[in-house]
Amino acid sequence: MNCTRRSFLKGSLATLFFSNFNIPLYGSIQNPKKNIVVISLRGGMDGLTAVPVSDQMISKYRSDLVLNKKLNLNSDFSLHPKLKTFYDLWSKDLASVVHATNIPYTKRSHFDGQNMMETGALKPYIEKTGWLGRGMKSAGLYETSLALSLPMPLLLRGAIDNNNYFPTHLQLPNRDLIKIVTEAYGDVKKDDLGNVYDVILNRPLTMQGGNDSLDSLSKRAAKILNDPLGPRVAVFDLEGFDTHTAQGNENGEHADNLQDIDLIVKNLYQDMGESFNNTLIITLTEFGRTIEQNGGNGTEHGYGGAILMAGGLLKRSQVFTDWPGLKKSSLFEGRDLNSTIDSRSIYASAMSSVFDTDFEKIKRDVFWDQDIKNYSEKLFKNID
Repeated sequence: MNCTRRSFLKGSLATLFFSNFNIPLYGSIQNPKKNIVVISLRGGMDGLTAVPVSDQMISKYRSDLVLNKKLNLNSDFSLHPKLKTFYDLWSKDLASVVHATNIPYTKRSHFDGQNMMETGALKPYIEKTGWLGRGMKSAGLYETSLALSLPMPLLLRGAIDNNNYFPTHLQLPNRDLIKIVTEAYGDVKKDDLGNVYDVILNRPLTMQGGNDSLDSLSKRAAKILNDPLGPRVAVFDLEGFDTHTAQGNENGEHADNLQDIDLIVKNLYQDMGESFNNTLIITLTEFGRTIEQNGGNGTEHGYGGAILMAGGLLKRSQVFTDWPGLKKSSLFEGRDLNSTIDSRSIYASAMSSVFDTDFEKIKRDVFWDQDIKNYSEKLFKNID
């Protein structure tokens, strides 16, 4: 069997995390719960490929990566053709883009950048919790959290009572077997192990079985988020966006990665029903890519990029940007799309809207009262 780098990544590193399990206060017809789904795109998504700008200078910078077929959004911006569901939602006012944006990080290290994109800090490795976990805590969402994977993402740390679950075809152990196993341990460990098994056995059937394919995980997410008493926070973790060689245009590695995003959006849209109207899907990546292609028909680590958003909690379909332009003098360090919008402003505004929490409180509790802007009214609905 020929196991390529991409097939390995898709099989082992497409994971899904759930948070805030058991929330009876939010589950009612009068006050439906709002959901937020974060899709982490590790490696640095190329925002200029996902959402290309109508600028002839693009052909000058990256002639082999220019898209010949695009899905037009407006006179200035288009979508990659692999984002078909996203384009369909755009026509229904259920999709938006934030362009020329990034976290305040400019050094181009995956390790440092991914740490900062999850913590929201200005320096890597100084914070032990993630902005989403702190946002949940700030909003008073203290219920049990669940991660549908073996690792707990840094992004969610900060919310209490997290536990982990990994999808498997294996049958869950019965209580007689659990008793035999726990009796084999000393008294100190026996109670702890028994509590772990109780958590596993008491999970709803929707959280048992399945596999870790992206199609299965996204369909499972739709069912669980659709439960009025289920979790309201989910995080997908996708690898493979570090396209240094053979990036491609309409087809290729980056196109396949964008199709993965579209698959998640598609399954959530099709399977969540009315709950999709109370849902926000938002992407997260550590940086963009260089404007100019390299000698291997790929791109290097850059700065400014794009955020893709979908769901019924969006105010309308729009490309929200303070576009800096592509002239050499406008590029960051003469090589990258500049970032004119702090991505943390978008995430803080999203949490304020989805968690029904004052923006200034989120700003203070989650982002240390730093200079980020409130875009809630411009980007999101308030559905009570």
